[in-house]
Amino acid sequence: MTDTATPPKSYYERHIFFCLNERKGGEECCAQHRAQEAFDRCKSQAKAAGLLGAGKVRVNKAGCLDRCAGGPIAVVYPEAVWYTYVDEQDIDEIVESHLKSGKVVERLLTPPYVGR
Repeated sequence: MTDTATPPKSYYERHIFFCLNERKGGEECCAQHRAQEAFDRCKSQAKAAGLLGAGKVRVNKAGCLDRCAGGPIAVVYPEAVWYTYVDEQDIDEIVESHLKSGKVVERLLTPPYVGR
């Protein structure tokens, strides 16, 4: 018997990338703002909520996303929503609201003009 279910449009429903870039010479970067800890927190919270895996969510490390002035930075696709976060509570809110329920966390949005 073959599976006749319609395949998903994308392998993951949502994909969140955390900039973990570290610049040399003390230049401002996400790594200076505990980005690795935020990535770890997001991954563990998403796992605990059963959000990880095919057809669900993927939490990924990224190099420079070139929006350093707003750091630390994370971006969620396919919506292309850019977040600036500060602490574990921000990460928890992104997981619960956006990754789990698809609702953008407006208060954490990175302003569109913020670049490097």
